[in-house]
Amino acid sequence: MRYLTAGESHGPQLTVIIEGVPAGMPIEASQINDELARRQKGYGRGRRMQIEKDTVEIAGGIRHGKTLGSPIALVIKNDDWKHWTNIMGPEAIDEEAEAEVKRKITRPRPGHADLNGAIKYGHRDMRNVLERSSARETAARVAAGAVAKVLLEHAGVDIVAYVTEIGGVKAEYQELSMNDMKQRSEASPVRCLDSNSEEKMKQAIDSAKENGDSIGGVVEVTAVGMPPGIGSYVQYDRKLDAKIAGAIISINAFKGVEFGIGFKAAEIPGSQVHDEIIWSETAGYTRKTNRLGGLEGGMTNGMPLVVRGVMKPIPTLYKPLQSVDIETKEPFTASIERSDSCAVPAAAVVAESVVAWELASALVDQFNSDRFDVLLEEIKDFRERARLF
Repeated sequence: MRYLTAGESHGPQLTVIIEGVPAGMPIEASQINDELARRQKGYGRGRRMQIEKDTVEIAGGIRHGKTLGSPIALVIKNDDWKHWTNIMGPEAIDEEAEAEVKRKITRPRPGHADLNGAIKYGHRDMRNVLERSSARETAARVAAGAVAKVLLEHAGVDIVAYVTEIGGVKAEYQELSMNDMKQRSEASPVRCLDSNSEEKMKQAIDSAKENGDSIGGVVEVTAVGMPPGIGSYVQYDRKLDAKIAGAIISINAFKGVEFGIGFKAAEIPGSQVHDEIIWSETAGYTRKTNRLGGLEGGMTNGMPLVVRGVMKPIPTLYKPLQSVDIETKEPFTASIERSDSCAVPAAAVVAESVVAWELASALVDQFNSDRFDVLLEEIKDFRERARLF
């Protein structure tokens, strides 16, 4: 499977083209809309979430509630477009009109793609860069992830994301079932499983907002039910952990990723890192522990997949940092765009979506995937062979 997204933050719409979804998979627009609504929630979100009410329009690839096997086209309208039609319109304008275009950006914001993108593509108005590099694009990826989550659900794979740290406030580990994790995450304004840390996280967000600043954090995604042996060790670009790591880092503002105990593995001996293998007739091969996060040798091992991503503070600040005007070369404080003081809770939903996509894609790659019923049957048979191996 693969997908492409198109569209600018203040353009008319975001568009997603998804290819490779098996024919006959049941799916409704409401399932995608539910995921889009989850992305818009979260303590610390800015005014944009009050303007946009993201819903999807299915423009191709689905008929009467089932996929056709042809490319799926999804559209998410930008409600704010009506205020930007002159500024972001596709029609050509003359030099006089161009000089009068409002909100032209010549002062790059530190931490953004503005300056690097302008240099790369030769843009003198950096709005051409920030409109596409904006995290608004993640709405399209959540829509694609929603399709992947439907496939995973039918394949017996469950997935959930939550926040483990915001602004230095760390949640205590909670031993919970998947259903409990989902319920607590959805009920928490910061998507934290630890209610004792929740209020401290909110206070940290409030403090950052009062200071015109922003804070980042850590999100964690857990997926259970993946069969062992999904992915491959034979080539670097077929390793599933590499694909998941790339997907996490591709999310706006993410700067780090780890699986299982992650970077802690550098501090302790191998006997406390690797997971001993056990076998039973009912469960087949399992591990005594899950320190490697369900992945060995670029493949799933049947244990819960656990991946974390580190999100830096959003670089758009109401207390802006110094920059340089690309026209005058004079120093200025960077321009202020509408922003969040903390988007970590929303980023957890995006992380869940991109991990779901990679897991679903790996299943489609490994098994016969033209027909959804055949795909599910092959996965079921493979699970049984792995148990008895």
